[in-house]
Amino acid sequence: MIMNEELQIRAQKIAGSKAASAVYALTRVFLRIFLWSYLRVEVSGKENLYGKNALIMAPVHRSNLDSILLAPLHKRRMRTLAKESLFKFRPFAWYLSALGGFPIRRGSADRESMKIAKTLLENGSTLLVFPEGTRQEGNQIGELFDGTAYLAAKSGVPVVPIGIYGTEKAMGSGSKFPKPYKVRICVGSPIPAPDKNSKRSSLGSWTQQLTLELQALQDSAQTSA
Repeated sequence: MIMNEELQIRAQKIAGSKAASAVYALTRVFLRIFLWSYLRVEVSGKENLYGKNALIMAPVHRSNLDSILLAPLHKRRMRTLAKESLFKFRPFAWYLSALGGFPIRRGSADRESMKIAKTLLENGSTLLVFPEGTRQEGNQIGELFDGTAYLAAKSGVPVVPIGIYGTEKAMGSGSKFPKPYKVRICVGSPIPAPDKNSKRSSLGSWTQQLTLELQALQDSAQTSA
């Protein structure tokens, strides 16, 4: 069995190649022209992603379409935490790594992945993190994992909450291909990172703020869809 550390090294090496940059650029254009048109994607608050500084994109998670549809929002390549099992098939692992993905063990803290994520943020990258963890159903924002707060605190990077409505209808759990259902994306204002030395209780309060922001954005996305 390939260990996570080996997958990490391989993913980072691929992501740093010129070929990967070209593949990402082409994929981004394809998604913007074809998939966005097919799903009639509408976006509000895109200006909250402008700038050259590092940031954490923190969207709701309702479909496998979520991360794909967010890629065209930012000119820089998004780096994404993805479950380790996706990296076992080499051809797909190469493409996923080229798109900015790197493996994390599902259901664990995975210190190596968190360390890499922190380093990427400190180097100015844009990181996509799903605060809810795995895909959820419905419009209600459930309990969030504290990984987003931890990464923000340790790196000092702001978090941009994002509501997405329509992807669950377009391509829900078990679906292999998307249906032409209208998608609405609402990008919120950046939330400043917690203090680097925050206690766990403070991180909990910050996570509660993120929960409220995500719920408001999700409700707005649903209303305007």
